[in-house]
Amino acid sequence: MTQNITFDRALIEKYDRPGPRYTSYPTAPQFHQAFAMDDYVAAAKASNAEAAPKNLSVYIHIPFCKSLCYYCACNKIITHKTERAVEYLEYLKREIAMQGALFDRSRKLTQLHLGGGTPTYLTSEQLAELMDSLREHFNLDDSDEHEFSLEVDPRTVAPVQIHQLRALGFNRLSFGVQDFDEAVQAAVNRLQSEEQTRELVRAAREARFRSVSVDLIYGLPLQTVQSFDATLSKIIDMRPDRIAAYSYAHLPELVRAQKLIRPQDMPPPERKLELLELTIARLTAAGYVYIGMDHFALPDDELVLARENGTLQRNFQGYSTHADCDLIGIGVSSIGKVHNTYSQSVKELSQYYARLNEGLLPIQRGYTLTEDDRLRREVILDLMCQERIDFGKFEDRYQIDFRAYFADALAQLEEPLADGLVAINEDGLVLLPEGKLMLRNVAMAFDAYLGTGQKGRFSRTV
Repeated sequence: MTQNITFDRALIEKYDRPGPRYTSYPTAPQFHQAFAMDDYVAAAKASNAEAAPKNLSVYIHIPFCKSLCYYCACNKIITHKTERAVEYLEYLKREIAMQGALFDRSRKLTQLHLGGGTPTYLTSEQLAELMDSLREHFNLDDSDEHEFSLEVDPRTVAPVQIHQLRALGFNRLSFGVQDFDEAVQAAVNRLQSEEQTRELVRAAREARFRSVSVDLIYGLPLQTVQSFDATLSKIIDMRPDRIAAYSYAHLPELVRAQKLIRPQDMPPPERKLELLELTIARLTAAGYVYIGMDHFALPDDELVLARENGTLQRNFQGYSTHADCDLIGIGVSSIGKVHNTYSQSVKELSQYYARLNEGLLPIQRGYTLTEDDRLRREVILDLMCQERIDFGKFEDRYQIDFRAYFADALAQLEEPLADGLVAINEDGLVLLPEGKLMLRNVAMAFDAYLGTGQKGRFSRTV
């Protein structure tokens, strides 16, 4: 795969439409409440019975935040009552015990991610309790080859805590920054100094974290090309291993917090494309490799190496270096992928507690994949991770004639083909430099559920 990215404003505007991010296929709108705890337990048993059971990955959702960021669409609870975290931790430990009992002890837990909310709302002592519980009920990979990560709000931790996180076994950190411009920060109610972030990045280097990532958002209120250029310069100077630059989806009719953003502060639509073009130009000029979607990484980062050797994966947390794992979601609103199923837990804290008090897993909805779903998922993931689809691979694995099976999908790609986004030859499909930013649009052609009354709102593809 090449590093070439062509930024054609007219093409981008043409293809900039709502579409899935494909952290899963089928996507979340297909999940339904007919999928119950029994289905999940059966999926866990089936995964244990596979000839070569997969390693395990765990996602834990920590919903608490001390202040409200107006742009945030995550499932969160704003509170200064830290005793709520004490109660939540006790229930998390109950669920960890219940989940751990479903999976063979021989299966290693090689991947762990804490998201939120604000995972560092928990104290170092509480995080140590959480890790002890995981170690008691799962076979944790204690080598440093594991991928144990958590999201860090720089406003909530001191450098000493970064060293404590490393001692607990975490070896990857993601710092939320979004933007350093003070006017933008005030507009979204997230005041955070550059020095706070610099200090923590230095601490992460001293503690020998294997990967340090920074999250940015473009398209926020009051952002200008000049102001975001200044933020990019500061981030590049810090030299994190990875940078995720997310497009802000302003949907105040769906996200209540976003109603607190003044409409007159929102940038014009063309500004977002200007900021995207700037971001790509600045980061690639600074030596970062464009992984795909929103992700950039330094040339020696594991994401880049996985991209080059064909082992790059994609899951609910985005791009990953680890082989495909069974993903166990723990905590309120968490999502999992076990065997050929997806599952999501209840979104309300009271429901989460009530289910666990009854001795039940808090599964609210889910989905069991069909053979067609599994085929299309693999096709879409190859496109998202390798930027190509090898027809022969799928013909051998699924005993199909690719062109005949996907005749409708290939017909939908006639316009992207004519516009030079993709090339299709006898052996397969390849994403071209002009199409890298429209990756999701190309993937949508292989989605059997789009255009069939699928519910749900998606962010725009560019």
